[in-house]
Amino acid sequence: MGTGRAGGVGGRAVLLAAGIAELAVGTIGTALGEVRGLLGRSDLAELAADAEQDLLARGRLALDRFPAPAPAHLEVLARRAMRRRSGDDS
Repeated sequence: MGTGRAGGVGGRAVLLAAGIAELAVGTIGTALGEVRGLLGRSDLAELAADAEQDLLARGRLALDRFPAPAPAHLEVLARRAMRRRSGDDS
């Protein structure tokens, strides 16, 4: 479902940051108006949990729009050479 770049706690942080950035770029004006209306609600904890899930989903979508960078050509060659050397020593 995800990009493979978002695992563990660090991955969640990246997804949250990407979701927040996506939200800020796309809907900051609307979000400010909605926040004013939410301040008087009694179910803020539930709304905060829903918002976190929404931001995680937005982060996944934002990161999925951009492919993971390809590995450096020399890095690929160096890893291949290391595998060959370790295979010859065995």
